[in-house]
Amino acid sequence: MSDLPFSIIGFDLDGTLLETHRDLGAAVNHALDLGGFAPVPADHASDLIGGGAKIMLQRAVDEQGGLPDDEFRKLYKAMLAYYADNNAVHTQPYPHARETLALLRERDIAMVVVTNKFESFARQILAALDLADHFVAIIGGDTMGKGKAKPAPDPIFEAQRRGGGGSLAFVGDSSYDIAAARAARVPVIGARYGYCDKPRGELGADAEIDSLAELVPALARLG
Repeated sequence: MSDLPFSIIGFDLDGTLLETHRDLGAAVNHALDLGGFAPVPADHASDLIGGGAKIMLQRAVDEQGGLPDDEFRKLYKAMLAYYADNNAVHTQPYPHARETLALLRERDIAMVVVTNKFESFARQILAALDLADHFVAIIGGDTMGKGKAKPAPDPIFEAQRRGGGGSLAFVGDSSYDIAAARAARVPVIGARYGYCDKPRGELGADAEIDSLAELVPALARLG
């Protein structure tokens, strides 16, 4: 039985549970190289994450002058093909991720991943890292259909439904996550250690954490 005020916890993936920017950056750079663009540094890749792989590549291309839509689509498809084969090379859970998921599981809390990454990629990566079994559902940016990824509230509502319909709190690192949680009217915790696109205190979360080790106490305080 849980001592926390929530029966479901929703997690963003990139920048919240997993450090993914090196593999995403490699996929972006593969596509940029095919298009004749300069590569982005690995650390810069973390600044581009937020709205999903397509937006990440679009930002990198736009920074170097842009491309017509048809040419961009070819690069985007090449990026996805590369990432499909290389998405768990350097990607790893953040410190305390495994322990925190185990703690929540011990409390019989249903956990759901809500990411803007394609569902198939999210499943593939979580399986490769031996983390998939912690989650009752994995909801990707393509799971709910066009226009229903974060910052829309639809995947949060779906997470609540698949988690059994109880009280839900969401954990994410970007303004997309906060906006989705706000639209769904659920409490939200900002992961400061991730790929935050806003300064400290400006994400608009109900609480902020600097490590996943702080998550369970932060959830308790939200109640």
